[in-house]
Amino acid sequence: MKNLVQAMLYTAALALANPGWAETPTQIAAAEAARDGDMKKLTFHAEAKPAGAAGFITFDGDPLALSDYAGKWVLVNFWATWCAPCRKEMPALSQLQAELGGDDFEVVTIATSRNPPPAMKNFFAEIAVENLPLHRDPKSALARSMGVLGLPVTVILNPEGQEIARLQGDADWASDSAKAVMRALIDG
Repeated sequence: MKNLVQAMLYTAALALANPGWAETPTQIAAAEAARDGDMKKLTFHAEAKPAGAAGFITFDGDPLALSDYAGKWVLVNFWATWCAPCRKEMPALSQLQAELGGDDFEVVTIATSRNPPPAMKNFFAEIAVENLPLHRDPKSALARSMGVLGLPVTVILNPEGQEIARLQGDADWASDSAKAVMRALIDG
């Protein structure tokens, strides 16, 4: 009996410590309703699904995982230096990060496949992006584990680290619609 009471107290303590980040149907409905223009390509999943567990690295080679971003909404963008639509899209992602980034939301950019670090730096310099990370997935392990078949691909992760939506191709992430979608989720 004593063990049962301890287990119940432990479970209650965990529940109180973790406020539960699961998005509500109202949040998803509001985000879906806000889709207009390019955001109509954003597909919300019927149920949140696990994100890729494969690691990736910082520009300097330090290990990272998507789980490192637990506790905040994350927009993960897979790109490459040779991808023309990525070049078009990246400044809009930078604007989205500048406007909404913070404790509750972050744009995470991951160059997948073979992208020489100097070319990555040049790519960002040429398009005047200074506020996004130059993370790398050199062997495409994370991209493959997440079913990324073309570039760019952008996924939205909830604070529990689960994928809730995906957009294939480039989009204007600085548009009023994109900001409304993300605000509906973040502020939910």
